[in-house]
Amino acid sequence: MFVSPQLLTYAPENKPFNSKNHISELKLDGFRCIISNVEKLYVYSRHNNNMTNKFPELQSHPLPEGTILDGELIVADHQGKPDFEAMSARFLSNKDKTPVTFCAFDIIRYKGIDVTSLSLLKRKELLEESFSETERYTKVKVYEGDAVQYFEQVSKLGLEGIVMKSIGKNSKYEIDKRSKQWLKVINWTYANVYISGYRKNDFGLLVSIDSASGSKVPVGVVEFGVTPEHKKALNSVKQRLVYKEDKNFAYMEPLIMAKIKTRNWTKNGKLRSPVFVEFVI
Repeated sequence: MFVSPQLLTYAPENKPFNSKNHISELKLDGFRCIISNVEKLYVYSRHNNNMTNKFPELQSHPLPEGTILDGELIVADHQGKPDFEAMSARFLSNKDKTPVTFCAFDIIRYKGIDVTSLSLLKRKELLEESFSETERYTKVKVYEGDAVQYFEQVSKLGLEGIVMKSIGKNSKYEIDKRSKQWLKVINWTYANVYISGYRKNDFGLLVSIDSASGSKVPVGVVEFGVTPEHKKALNSVKQRLVYKEDKNFAYMEPLIMAKIKTRNWTKNGKLRSPVFVEFVI
């Protein structure tokens, strides 16, 4: 049984704040999923894709019948940190058998009873009762202290960020809704890059950086964060800089620089989910 999960909203200015009305959790860098044990165990992506057969190791589970959990599916590195690239590789390959771990942070149904109308703290109590942790099934730990300090600690460790969750009376689980009750604070990495071209149809900026030898090395495509004003400014000069085109792309002399933010750099030196911030003048 699939349930469309409650989604997160960015915290104002992507900054943590201290509040007695919120708890914090580590934002795990993996695949958001719903695990449903109603008659039979199924694993769903947040978009309702059935991923059950991809992860046979999850079939040995501690969940009582009639339980539906929300959480993150991760592959941990040698330091115990979530490794998104390893998680993606496991998902995309039929040969990769690297074991995954499901990290539950909420409970939607418990022993056949819908618990979405309960407050977050009450659901956390039920989640704690619902199963004993195993190697493949764990529970996300709650942090109730200084959220600003917690985010600083998370950032220093190079982790993805935190989620701040409201614990008030109205903190019920909001199915299929992007809710302000759950606020994500992302540990962005910032960099300056060269704009070296653009995608013609589905908008995106080709960006590059200097290599050790001084040549420009492509590092990805920036699709988000570019405002109409940014596009207008780029349109006013881009034709003077284009030196080559093909069916999909126009390539520019790398004379314009931009500041971007990215979730992290991949192991092969590419930007992950980059966002345009501003031109560098």
